[in-house]
Amino acid sequence: MASPVEALIKKNVTKGIMKVVEFNRSRPRLGNKENTFLTGVHTPVDAEMTLEDLAVTGEIPAALDGRYLRIGPNPVTNPNPATYHWFSGDGMIHGVRLKQGKALWYRNRWVRSNAVSAALDETPAPGPRRGTQDNANTNVIGHAGNTWALVEAGAFPVRLNDELDTLAHDPFGGTLKGSFSAHPHLDPETGEMHAITYFAMDPSTIHHTVVDASGKVIREEPISVEHGPSIHDCAVTKQYVVIMDLPVTFSMKTLLAGQSFPYRWNPAHKARIGLMPRQGTNDDVIWCDIEPCYVFHPCNAYENAAGEVIMDVSVHDRMFADGKNGPDSNTVTFERWTIDPVARKVTRATLDAAPQEFPRPDERFTGKKYRYAFTMALPEEHGFEVFDQTKLFKHDLDAGTREIHDFGPGRVPGEFVFIPRSDDAPEGDGWLMGYVIDRNTGTTDLAILDATNFTAPPVALVHVPHRIPPGFHGNWAPTE
Repeated sequence: MASPVEALIKKNVTKGIMKVVEFNRSRPRLGNKENTFLTGVHTPVDAEMTLEDLAVTGEIPAALDGRYLRIGPNPVTNPNPATYHWFSGDGMIHGVRLKQGKALWYRNRWVRSNAVSAALDETPAPGPRRGTQDNANTNVIGHAGNTWALVEAGAFPVRLNDELDTLAHDPFGGTLKGSFSAHPHLDPETGEMHAITYFAMDPSTIHHTVVDASGKVIREEPISVEHGPSIHDCAVTKQYVVIMDLPVTFSMKTLLAGQSFPYRWNPAHKARIGLMPRQGTNDDVIWCDIEPCYVFHPCNAYENAAGEVIMDVSVHDRMFADGKNGPDSNTVTFERWTIDPVARKVTRATLDAAPQEFPRPDERFTGKKYRYAFTMALPEEHGFEVFDQTKLFKHDLDAGTREIHDFGPGRVPGEFVFIPRSDDAPEGDGWLMGYVIDRNTGTTDLAILDATNFTAPPVALVHVPHRIPPGFHGNWAPTE
């Protein structure tokens, strides 16, 4: 434990660093006056709206009673284009309420960080903060009767009401002591959420964090690392939580330059995959070397009869090596990794070489052998900065086949989530739901597909009369 003197020194040094950061972040930069993540399809929405009784083409399945929610960055004020990073924008949630075959409302709301509240001339939202970090912009989920906006690297979760208004910054009722993650994974057998969490200001420790079915944190187990790796996601199996310690790490140089996202590709950081027993400690982690690469999102993981862990992932050859405003990999493919805990070896096999991201399974099969994976296609020649791909993919992993749903010219989908037709429906029997931007008209549809008839036209389109910027993650929150 640090002495009071050491703590005081660290606090004052941090204050000095942040003064330099804020100066460099605010000053204009010649030669970089445009940022593609602030223009075009990414142009922020400038107001909160409530729209009722939305127009629908087709028929919304009557069984769908709940809210489709998606979150993403949407700056409330104009940031410096030279230092703005897509991942750092103020969080905004866009939601549609479905009930009895109707679309009752659309709402968009900024998550109330201190900066957002100040910009909107409001009293700050209640609840504790971790220092100055309180911007949640990456995922939005329902758990234990609450709606939560989530982010990684430091800020506490933000609790919302059913209408998407911020209630409080809430470390799960005070049970969360450290950081949380944008990507907790729900174990369908126990109702627990498992996550690998990290804090930007602690480069040597990450945690396996578990939230129980009642919404209380029951485990924050420390794991030793180096260089402050950015660990966006994880996977969970029957025995293990899978840790992806890959070569994107904290960069003090980038922070001091005023960049709002201080992580960069680090060839000096050893790439490795860890298998941590779900009740284990740091000493129990089985580390396996892997070739340098980066993964934001696994689809699912499970153990085979030989005791190996099978994990399917969207794999980037590198990340944040050159680009300062957003993702910048050269290639991204869909791969299957076989992780052998005895040989401590990872074997990689390509499932599909086409660029794709945001893989999602039927999440009733989280941690179990599964058959179907759904992904969002990426453009062949550029990445996230130009959203112009029009396709979703459905992978049959048993048959080794792929189906394509193409929304048509100018109609760009984001991540889609799978919703089972019933609790006991066979795997893949249900609907896929997500937003589709129509670049031709500047509008957006909430599209609902029949997952068993994937290539057919949507069973329903809920029409939102404006463009919803490309966001990050969306989920279905059924009415309880």
